[in-house]
Amino acid sequence: MADSPVDGAEADQPRPRPRVGAPESRAAAAPDAGSFAFTDAGPWVVEPDQLRWLSGIDALRARTRADVPRLLERHRVPPLGRLTRSVAGLGRALVPWYVWERGTPASRPGLAWRLRRSFERLGSTYVKLGQIVSAFEGLFPDELVSEFKKLRDQVPPEPIAAIRRVVEEDLGEPLEAVFASFEETPLAAASIAQVHAARLRTGEEVVVKVQRPQVATLMHEDVRALAWLAPHLIGRIPVASLANPPALVELFAEQIVEELDFRLEAENMLDLARVFAETGQRAMVVPRPHPTLVTRRVLVMERLEGFAFDDVESMQRAGVDTAEVLRAGLIACLEGAMLYGVFHGDLHSGNLLVEPGGRTVLFDFGITGRLAEPQRLAFLRLLLTGTAGDVKGQLAALRDLGAFPADTDLDAVFGDLELDQPVKDPTQMAATEMVDQLQDLVTKLLGYGARAPKDLMLFVKNLMFLNAATATLAPDLDLIGEIVHIHQYFLTHHGERLARELGVDPGASQVDVDAIKAGFLVPADVDRLTFADLQERRRTILRRMGDRPSRRG
Repeated sequence: MADSPVDGAEADQPRPRPRVGAPESRAAAAPDAGSFAFTDAGPWVVEPDQLRWLSGIDALRARTRADVPRLLERHRVPPLGRLTRSVAGLGRALVPWYVWERGTPASRPGLAWRLRRSFERLGSTYVKLGQIVSAFEGLFPDELVSEFKKLRDQVPPEPIAAIRRVVEEDLGEPLEAVFASFEETPLAAASIAQVHAARLRTGEEVVVKVQRPQVATLMHEDVRALAWLAPHLIGRIPVASLANPPALVELFAEQIVEELDFRLEAENMLDLARVFAETGQRAMVVPRPHPTLVTRRVLVMERLEGFAFDDVESMQRAGVDTAEVLRAGLIACLEGAMLYGVFHGDLHSGNLLVEPGGRTVLFDFGITGRLAEPQRLAFLRLLLTGTAGDVKGQLAALRDLGAFPADTDLDAVFGDLELDQPVKDPTQMAATEMVDQLQDLVTKLLGYGARAPKDLMLFVKNLMFLNAATATLAPDLDLIGEIVHIHQYFLTHHGERLARELGVDPGASQVDVDAIKAGFLVPADVDRLTFADLQERRRTILRRMGDRPSRRG
């Protein structure tokens, strides 16, 4: 079993709600397990009214978010020290690639490898930025994603003396006064923090998440430097030519400011645990944060164990239905975002374990999506219009989410992007046609002021991870049929709420299967689509892209 990590359609009726750990089987559960998706028997009881670190948390979150515009402000004179270091580090990757590899078969993998090594040398900020890029599998090239995934778990840990100093400064006591034991070798080390196993003086087994010394100061300085540099990188990094560096830096800054204060993360844990409990989603488990041992740089929580999320063989030997694990995660993500406006924003295999009973344990809540009420309703409309094939409705929902300016002429976008035309199958297109169409689409979107709001990107990133996880957890799952089931699930379990909030008649809402197929860019005559099918189509597209003549001059 693994230790707790850190920064780690064949039926017409909807599938029943996952019943793993259902309330009726938990008669002797801990007092807080009714209100929160916690373990049945916890090492302590969480009483929100008694948590001193929750005092003033709303004001703290508001102040933290207000830091983002200041960090991104582009001054006439750049922060020379950090900027020089960043340019020099990136130059060590780009110059050798430009001289020796550009235009050769080794160009893309070579550049990805050089960028990853450069990010490692540049430190925590760039490691974290690389981790974010690695989560967007399918958006960025495979070579880049594959290399940057190595940044998730190959970060050297801080010396134990530095970790001890942070813990003692934040808790105000010697380490030995709080912990009966504290493992010097971390369970995991990531860009911002590392996690150590420990036992409290009162006997509870815990994990302690400790922020790296000086990481907040360094990351703030690096974000200022990146904000100054990003506009100069637009279109200059071929391996990510369709990315928008300034937007990526803005997304990074919005994520990082809250992730640097563990009190906000602890509140995120409570909010997600409450949402799972209120929706009856007992297939998900959140560790309890300690009632008193939570500070800006130290977070003590109960220690939970389970199977690694990708250890399918062990799960199936234990009788765990891995397809149900995947389904529960997807429904929990959707319900949190669309019904409560709160969802875990950083799903990946390092942040998930599966208990022998089949419940999924979530970790690392530093990145959490939070939607204001208009955005939450827009998310809800996006789900329903997407499955109903209402393209104009999807555009309106995206606008209300902030993906387009509020005054955007959606009819013009609809016509200009030719969204009223049949979807073309990219596997039947020539390479140059695919590239030209993609570049034309990006140009048009940017011309309309399209952007990627942070919470939308977090949600998309989660869906991309769950889609990729299908390959191991449920490779034969019919994706089209599953979307139909999810649509019916929401109408069945939340129909009254949908009618009240959106004016939708649950009995009249229909799924447009052809629209779902169009969303996957597959022909209407495709009856079933598995992840393996999608991967084969993607490989075909990439092969065609690779056959495109080089434009090196």
